[in-house]
Amino acid sequence: DITGIAAEHGHKIDCAVIDPTEFIGVDSRHGQARAEAALQARLRHAALDAGVTMQAPDTVFLAADAVIERDVIIEPNVIIGSGCHIGEGSIIRAFSHLEGARVGACCIVGPYARLRPGTDAAEGVKIGNFVEIKNARLDAGAKANHLTYIGDADIGREANIGAGTITCNYDGFGKYRTLIGEGAFIGSNTALVAPVSIGARAIVGAGSTITSDVDDDSIALTRTDQQERSGAAASFREKKAAEKSAKKG
Repeated sequence: DITGIAAEHGHKIDCAVIDPTEFIGVDSRHGQARAEAALQARLRHAALDAGVTMQAPDTVFLAADAVIERDVIIEPNVIIGSGCHIGEGSIIRAFSHLEGARVGACCIVGPYARLRPGTDAAEGVKIGNFVEIKNARLDAGAKANHLTYIGDADIGREANIGAGTITCNYDGFGKYRTLIGEGAFIGSNTALVAPVSIGARAIVGAGSTITSDVDDDSIALTRTDQQERSGAAASFREKKAAEKSAKKG
């Protein structure tokens, strides 16, 4: 009707060809899902055009404001949320979730890593499987390769964070920072109770709970002495077997 009325009044009618995805109705959850799928397709296409490698593009989800530099490799099932910046040549491995995080050049993240807001990883940092980082700075070459929580922390250059390390940053009322110097080595299953500082090149023994500052080039260890009672395992089993038999009887 509109075109007919316009023609009757002598108006010129032009035809514009528009991408149909521009007119997806978002008046239901189904429409919202279709619009999101269309947006994701555009974002993936733009990233591929910019030199980003995606091994399974349809499984990667990108925020509209995410910045991903060229030669980044993104493996399947990755979410790169709002406020992220991924530096050139980095690898984001499968099933990783990033939001509000900066990742420098030539870093490796994941698989199964979670980078939360305030994460700032410098060049060459390695953040491995089942590592969660929040509001923390990792300087160049630092590594946290396995099963670690780093929150409210500053990690120095080339520092190594062992598997199972936890920065205990919250006491139920406030958040506190952990400082780890360059070249420090934190052994596996260590709890760093913030606020605490680990000096440059210091070594923290596995299984330690650190509550006081550690000086540069020092070794800190908090473990009770190992005890061994020869033959005790056999007598323990005999005792338990007898108790079990007595209960059945």
